[in-house]
Amino acid sequence: MTASSSGKGNVCVCDVAARDGLQSEKRIWSVNERVELINRLANTGIQRIEAVSFVNPKRVPQMADAEKVMAQIERKADVRIAGLALNMKGVERALDAGVDEVRYVVVASETFSQKNQGASIAETMTGLESIAGRVKASGKVFSAVIGASFGCPFEGEVTTSAVVDIGIRLGALGVDEILLADTIGCAVPSQVRERVGALQSALEDSTAVGCHFHNTRNTGIANAVAAVESGVRILDASVGGIGGCPFAPRATGNISTEDLVYVLRNMGYETDIDLPQLINVAAWVEGYFDDPLPGQVMKAGLFPDDVIARQAATSVQA
Repeated sequence: MTASSSGKGNVCVCDVAARDGLQSEKRIWSVNERVELINRLANTGIQRIEAVSFVNPKRVPQMADAEKVMAQIERKADVRIAGLALNMKGVERALDAGVDEVRYVVVASETFSQKNQGASIAETMTGLESIAGRVKASGKVFSAVIGASFGCPFEGEVTTSAVVDIGIRLGALGVDEILLADTIGCAVPSQVRERVGALQSALEDSTAVGCHFHNTRNTGIANAVAAVESGVRILDASVGGIGGCPFAPRATGNISTEDLVYVLRNMGYETDIDLPQLINVAAWVEGYFDDPLPGQVMKAGLFPDDVIARQAATSVQA
């Protein structure tokens, strides 16, 4: 199965390695290295890349020089470049830098909201109307991420109603997409189906629902499958499985982009991504790390592609 054939439709995969993947790394990647990562990803046929974060570099030094990164990457008409912003100042920076999509974060628990953004949920939501208006007036895509949608590292359980209430408020502001983020990798498939379904039922059809999973407890790919089978068509992932959240204890590991694309492809979904080329990007990224990356497909190879290739080689030799 070298390509999907059952006509299940397209799933849009957004690679977040250049932002969420690098924001917790002790070694700070240079502007040139980040630019090369983004360019390599863009050449795989991926539709979206979360490339930068317009936050205070004192809080997240790994994300400094976002404007320089944006100025140097090779822009492709068919690749949407997203930038994360947490306030109006960040939004203005993102728009001035030329992003195609502004991502804004609201956290579903009070304690984590303070840790992550230095503000309460109410304070985060205050002024969001003007921010939404500013982004929409620019003609750019405005997407909102609900952080800790499945659980908080400080408070524990996060209720479905709390997440849906935030989603309704975001939808009323005309947000184009809402992504449920499993920031600490605690979700399980049944919870994903329930929460995705509840949010979809509460929103207008014009607001798409996506998901962002971490593989902290080895449930990330299973959760992604549950999301897709629940109608989600937007999924975040990070090449090689790098990343986490610097403000959430032990929140390691995004799901690996190449692992996700392999699963989707073999299930019969289209992603428009050249999977062998994406694996090459993962191998290139791994060269910057002392230890092997979490991604599995980059180690095991593709199936049945590799078997077919070996059979063909054996036949030629015979």
